[in-house]
Amino acid sequence: MKRTVMTTIGLIRWEVEAHPMTAVAVHNLTKSYVGKPAVQDLSFALDPGEILGLIGPNGAGKTSTIRMMMDIIQPDSGSVTIFGLAPSEATKERLGYLPEERGLYKKLTVIENITYLASLKGMAPRSIEARADALLEQTGMLPHKKKRIEELSKGMSQIIQLVVTVLHDPELVILDEPFTGLDPVNTERVKDLLVDLRDQGKAVILSTHQMNQVEAVCDRVLMVNDGRNVLYGALDDIRSEHRGHAVLVETDAKIPQIPGVAEIRTHKDHTELILDAASTPQQVLKELVNAGIPLNRFEVATPSLNEIFLQVVGHNE
Repeated sequence: MKRTVMTTIGLIRWEVEAHPMTAVAVHNLTKSYVGKPAVQDLSFALDPGEILGLIGPNGAGKTSTIRMMMDIIQPDSGSVTIFGLAPSEATKERLGYLPEERGLYKKLTVIENITYLASLKGMAPRSIEARADALLEQTGMLPHKKKRIEELSKGMSQIIQLVVTVLHDPELVILDEPFTGLDPVNTERVKDLLVDLRDQGKAVILSTHQMNQVEAVCDRVLMVNDGRNVLYGALDDIRSEHRGHAVLVETDAKIPQIPGVAEIRTHKDHTELILDAASTPQQVLKELVNAGIPLNRFEVATPSLNEIFLQVVGHNE
C-alpha cells in the first residue's frame, strides 16, 4: 500500500495501491440517493492484522460505504476490492458482517441460532459447537448457551450476534455499531475480542460514532463527514499532528505566571497551561522547575478523537 497524505486541514489526498495482501482497497468511491450525495470520492485501504476505525456522525456515509463493500448496493463510480477481488459471493465467504440492524430468531436458543446461521456459512456440524463454546466462553455467554434469545437482554443478544459474525473464522470482519446497547462489562468483552481478532491476523473495520471506543482498539482511523474523507491515517500520527499548543500539569503548589505561558486554566484534577506561539513545552517545563514548582504530572496536551473531529469538521464548514 502506498499512501500520500497532505495534512493541511481540509486538503487531504490519498494514493492507495492494492497488493495481494491488502484486505480492502477503496478507490474514489461515490454514491448518491435521489441526487443527494451519500459518499463522495472516498478512498482508503486496510491490511490484515489491522483495525480500522470508520468514524463520523450519523448520516456521514459509513453504512453506505459498508453496503457497497458488501455488494449490497452498487457505487455510482469508483471501485472496491476485497483481497484483490471485486465484491461478490466469493468475497462474502471470506468476511463476517455485523449489520446495524440485528437479526436472531427469538424463539430459538443461543446454540440453535448459532448452529443454524453457521450452517448457512457452510460449517460442518461437528466443528460448530466446539468453536461456539470457545467464543461463548471468551465473551462470558457460555452459561446462557441453552437460553432462548427472548430471555436475554439486548446487550447479551448483541454479543451472540457478534459470535455468529466471527464463528466461521472470517479473514475480514466488518462491524457496524457493535457497541450500541452494551453495558461496560460487555463493552470490554467486545473490545477484547476485536483485539484478539487483530492479533490472529484478521482485518477488522469498526464503524461507529463512539470515538472513545476507536481510541481504545484501532490502529488506523478514517473520519468521514458528509460522505467525504476529512482525516485518515495512523491513530498515533493523527493525535500527534493535532496536539494543541498546551501542557497539562498536576501539582500541589499554586502556579505563578510563567514565561512562555499565555493562559492558565484550572480544571478539577489538573491545570492546563496554554503556551504562547514562541514557546515550547520543554521551555515551560524548565521555567516551572526553576520556579521550584513540584510536579506530579507534566505532559503535552493531546486532544481526543472527538475533539479532533470537531476541529477538522468545524474548519471545513
